[in-house]
Amino acid sequence: MPPVTASAPSADLHSAYLDYLRRTGRGNTAYWQAARVFFRRWPDPRRWADEPLEVRLSAGSATRPIITFLMLHRVLQPGYEYLLERKLSSIWREIKDSPLGPDLDRFMSAAADLGFTERVRFATGSQVPVRLLIQTGRRLDQLTITDLAKFTAACHDRQERTGKGHHHYLAAVSNAQRVLFHLGIIDQLPRSGGPVPFAERLAEVRPPIRATMIAYLERKRATCQPKTVSALATRLKHFGVFLADVDPRLDSIASLDRRTHIEPYLTSLIDAVNSKNDELITVADRSRRVLALMGFLGDITEWGWPEAPPRKLVFRDDNPKLPQVLPRYLPVDVDRRLEQALRERPGNELAAAALRLQRSCGLRIGELLDLELDCVHELPGHGSWLKIPLGKLETERMVPLDHEILALIDHITEIRCHGRPMPHPRYRRPAQFLFTHHGRRLSQNAVRAELDRAAQATGLGHITPHQLRHTYATALVNAGVSLQALMALLGHMSAEMSLRYGRLFDTTVRAEYERALDLAKQQARTPATGPINLPLADITGGADWRNTPLLKSRLAGGFCLRAPAQGACAYANICEHCPSFHTEPSSLPILAAQRVDAQALAADAEQRGWITEAERHQRLIARLDTLINQAQAG
Repeated sequence: MPPVTASAPSADLHSAYLDYLRRTGRGNTAYWQAARVFFRRWPDPRRWADEPLEVRLSAGSATRPIITFLMLHRVLQPGYEYLLERKLSSIWREIKDSPLGPDLDRFMSAAADLGFTERVRFATGSQVPVRLLIQTGRRLDQLTITDLAKFTAACHDRQERTGKGHHHYLAAVSNAQRVLFHLGIIDQLPRSGGPVPFAERLAEVRPPIRATMIAYLERKRATCQPKTVSALATRLKHFGVFLADVDPRLDSIASLDRRTHIEPYLTSLIDAVNSKNDELITVADRSRRVLALMGFLGDITEWGWPEAPPRKLVFRDDNPKLPQVLPRYLPVDVDRRLEQALRERPGNELAAAALRLQRSCGLRIGELLDLELDCVHELPGHGSWLKIPLGKLETERMVPLDHEILALIDHITEIRCHGRPMPHPRYRRPAQFLFTHHGRRLSQNAVRAELDRAAQATGLGHITPHQLRHTYATALVNAGVSLQALMALLGHMSAEMSLRYGRLFDTTVRAEYERALDLAKQQARTPATGPINLPLADITGGADWRNTPLLKSRLAGGFCLRAPAQGACAYANICEHCPSFHTEPSSLPILAAQRVDAQALAADAEQRGWITEAERHQRLIARLDTLINQAQAG
């Protein structure tokens, strides 16, 4: 068939169309007559595109094939409003013999390389690139981000004009943009989420208060991470909305009053509800809201803003005390069942592999998804190490890897989607991320969804990704890792952060408890008559019992040793303090010896910083003095 051009006479176009029908075996009288009528009415087919939309859409089933033929051969550009109303269901059959065929084949191959399923590839290809190539009249390499913007605008116009939904078109535009990006045709990835402008987020706050809060948040952007500022915006919004409800006439932060505004707000937090789950907010969330308000008022006062209140309104005691909970690790059996589900029955294979890597290396979820393709480092003589990028505490660290983790990372590099480097959200430089899926970075939502699926499939309760980090740290503590090594592996800045895991399973507490328990059992087995042989060497390591790092009590007939974790015994020396206790002169040597030991124990407790323990011994000394005096007087 001779090449078809837009400037060809209608007779030539008609002849080319009839030849196309004969070659494809689709010719019939209705098609031939419809084409003849079409060219008689529009000798220049481009004039047809100038007709009103209702005229273009009125073409019958016999006329639409000639219109499709002209569109696919770059003769006709019918307008996006027409293309969005047409169902191009037969386009895949007709496009093979058209100039658009090679470009669409290239697009579909790239989409397959990025991991899109066949259904998504064909839906995206027919919804966006075909229409772009028809309307622009250009090749695939010549498409621009402006063309995508025009197509998106046409989708919005169609929804406003007809009320028909356009979400499927917008999803296809996003997919098409990712494919074009990885083909190197355009330089922008589609926007996915991101922070909402402050003015929009604080729309429910009264204008004067909103202006001060927005100015404060813009100032904090200079020194805080974007996520930190976003969290501040959310928490200040709660306070701003509360002010709009309780005092609609308030027009300045400077007019805030402790009794009228602050105290009612603090009280309201007790019954505040989380909008995501309709449950009461946690104490931790209450604390974060109070701290955000305290920081806001304190900062603008220190900065000398005219909107600052004239006196301090929020105090340290207004912040609720947080419960000191232990890290929520997964028990060994749960950990194994979850690992098996992620390994053997993954829903999203890449997300399942990401969760297994997080568990194996103790990563935060943000650190996990920021890993780059070259994150494994080989150090001669020191094995393989995983370089973990800047995370929550703005620090980098290295974590040692074994052969199993290396095999897992190799598997991830095989199943990830390959493509063009993407802009790094922190540095803005192009980066090859380890976890890429469908032409974009794997999202936190995808990882959480896979964890929820695996937990439900194995009959487990709700599990969060951060619990995998807690489980990693707990396993290290149980294995006896040092505090310094634990800090380095977890990326903690202070020993206090790592000591939270040490409180879970303190081997020293366990050992001291078992020693004390053995002593108690030995005493229970000792017969009432005969000499008392206490296993002092086992308990004290051969040292004097009065110098051991335990809680010690001197009794009239012996002594008591308890681990510090057990606390002081409520029954220690209870007889000496009882009003019914009486003694006699024959017991004076025993009481005197007990008093000497009690003085030594009081001094030992003071030296160790056990103030309440020292006071307990001092009370015993005072009571013994009374008893000794009574015995001497008798």
